[in-house]
Amino acid sequence: MTRDSTSSPKPAAVHEPPDATRKPDYKRNATLTLAALGVVYGDIGTSPLYAVRESVLAAGGAHPAPEAILGAISLIFWSLLSVVTFKYVVLILRADNDGEGGVLALASLAHRAPGLGRRTKAAIGFAAILGLALFFGDGMLTPAISVLSAVEGLGVESPALAEMVMPLSLAILIALFAFQSRGTAKVGRLFGPVMVVWFVTLASLGAASIWQAPEILSALNPQYGFALFRDEPWVAFVALGSVVLAVTGCETLYADMGHFGKFPIRLAWLGFVFPALLLNYFGQGAALLLAPEKTPIAFYAVAPAWAHYPLVLLATVATIIASQAVISGVYSITRQAVQQGQLPRMEIRHTSESEVGQIYVPAMNALLCVGVVLIVLVFHNSGALAAAYGIAVTGIMALSTLMVAIIAARKWRWPLYAVVPLFGALAVIDLAFLSANSLKIFEGGWFPLAIAGGVFAVMTTWRMGRRAHLEEVRKGALQMPLLLERVDKVTQRVAGTAIVMSARSDVAPGVLLHSLKHYHVLHERVVICSVSVDDAPFVNANRRVEVTKLGKGFFEAKLRFGFFETPDVPKALEQARVFGLSLDPQTCTFFVGHETLVPAAEPGLARWRIGLYMWLASHALSPARFYGLPPNRVVELGTQIAI
Repeated sequence: MTRDSTSSPKPAAVHEPPDATRKPDYKRNATLTLAALGVVYGDIGTSPLYAVRESVLAAGGAHPAPEAILGAISLIFWSLLSVVTFKYVVLILRADNDGEGGVLALASLAHRAPGLGRRTKAAIGFAAILGLALFFGDGMLTPAISVLSAVEGLGVESPALAEMVMPLSLAILIALFAFQSRGTAKVGRLFGPVMVVWFVTLASLGAASIWQAPEILSALNPQYGFALFRDEPWVAFVALGSVVLAVTGCETLYADMGHFGKFPIRLAWLGFVFPALLLNYFGQGAALLLAPEKTPIAFYAVAPAWAHYPLVLLATVATIIASQAVISGVYSITRQAVQQGQLPRMEIRHTSESEVGQIYVPAMNALLCVGVVLIVLVFHNSGALAAAYGIAVTGIMALSTLMVAIIAARKWRWPLYAVVPLFGALAVIDLAFLSANSLKIFEGGWFPLAIAGGVFAVMTTWRMGRRAHLEEVRKGALQMPLLLERVDKVTQRVAGTAIVMSARSDVAPGVLLHSLKHYHVLHERVVICSVSVDDAPFVNANRRVEVTKLGKGFFEAKLRFGFFETPDVPKALEQARVFGLSLDPQTCTFFVGHETLVPAAEPGLARWRIGLYMWLASHALSPARFYGLPPNRVVELGTQIAI
């Protein structure tokens, strides 16, 4: 599963450059490595529940031949080695945006690469929106398939319990979403240790199974994977759509880089997660060599009878952790999208005073809960869900390869003779996975694509509508120099400071003009305040505020925030004193416009987009709440705008 940036739990991010002369902090690295096990690797760490089963079934059916088993395990091994280890752990982790990763951070970094034309930058922006849409489409599937695949273990030993799988899975998932508003700070401390137990269990069971059938180790030879393509090319191609299940979650390695750092993520993968997964995957293959008829229960085939139900319990807890990490990742990427203007303003609650990653987005939580419940009710079991799983994440993998190639060529200045063959080979692998997964569209792959299509329509409509909206505001606005020329005609100035929130800094805010029209007075100090979001995750304190004196008691204050930051306008304005403008937000009056949108006689957008944008705007969080303005110091003035 792909997710972008913050997942729960997270230590406070550190964004100062490391001191090259300082000795490594081994204790801190160990703590971050342990935390990464519970967050970064929760998704990819639960892939053994279904990856081998689906891959072997696709390659050889319910009673596979040894060649099909060896070929499927070989493809899984080389996929983990090439896609996760080389592409992500070694290569893509180099592409950090001020220490942060993820599809938005990557797109912003690629967008800033020198020498790019307008079309290339537009294509990168389109890729970022598409990647976000695919992420949301895939994000709903991970909790459903993970929890279902774990709980289905109840029916392995006792078919009578199989009827409890779906209601129990629904109960677990609904309880998980209901718990989100309380935060995960307390239980989050257990994520890392529980996942350590999980990976140790995977490794132990796998090693014991390999001991019984060591011939499975011959799958390390890539010829077994090639043999599948040589003997049955179509079957092997179809099997790639299931093999990709073993690498879902690899984007998380890059997305959570800013919260854990490159070294702990690499250490956790190379020193712990990768060996444990390999032992379990090869162990499942060994068990199937001895008993091919156990393919439908491949994961539980490596466990002795006495350990079956404890393993079901442990697997369920591990999948809950993986689901929690994905849900938190959805919150994080939603916040980033809102900050960058890709989505309407939403309520974002911080559930921890010490950990910046602990946030809760009520609207997104409700949508996720409804979506996941519908998925379980529609698909019923993890086998059916596997047909829908993977197409979105492979799309994001391909987009990531493309953007990192641009960064390598333009920003890192790698020679083209190195960039083209290297990233060309990675792109071939990504496109092979994407093409194989495209065969699943009619078997269930349409579902994440439908979700992604809906999200894409919402995001593009919001961007286009917002652009048209601001253009209409500009057309009917008064230029600031003209306002300053006419301000002397206002005969009365009252004591105090007015802070007027404005989306544009080049024209007089409509809310200010309406105030003058109705009250015929001005405060003795008027601050035109605009907020912008940089394409970097964080903005240094010395760049947070920029104040320009316009004359006649008017000031212009430009506030900048990074797309990982929550804009706190009152706190930022306190820094204006270094420019000679001392402001106390608790005594100032904030003026905010309340705009009512109506369709124009000749709208510039399609009718359906106009209707959708108006609905989104009417349900967006008010600027006063989004920017943290003091409730008792805000004045809202209504205006009507035709778009």
